[in-house]
Amino acid sequence: MLKNYETVFIMTPVLSDEQMKEAVAKFQKMLKDKGAEIVHEDHWGLRKLAYPIQKKTSGFYHLIEFKAEGNIIQDLEVAFKRDERVIRFLTVALDKHAVAYNEKKRLNKAAAAAAEPVAEA
Repeated sequence: MLKNYETVFIMTPVLSDEQMKEAVAKFQKMLKDKGAEIVHEDHWGLRKLAYPIQKKTSGFYHLIEFKAEGNIIQDLEVAFKRDERVIRFLTVALDKHAVAYNEKKRLNKAAAAAAEPVAEA
């Protein structure tokens, strides 16, 4: 049975834009190859860390929400641990309330974006 998961990982700030996108693509491909369905992604960009990690004070944050079998999580986390570009990660299983909240949040964001007036040139 497929369960809903959300994983956030932080990549080292010394990466170029290209290296960061390559790392994200690697994890997306791994999930898809193992049969996961990616529901939503959000790139939060470069953010300040709450506390230094490996003497770094900022990192690139990326969130992936997906549906998958439970056994994929262990493989994904091993891949995070082996990749020196990832300095922290967290994967959580989402219950039905969290899934509903995320969907509602995305709909509100899309509605707000659609309601913004278009600047005329």
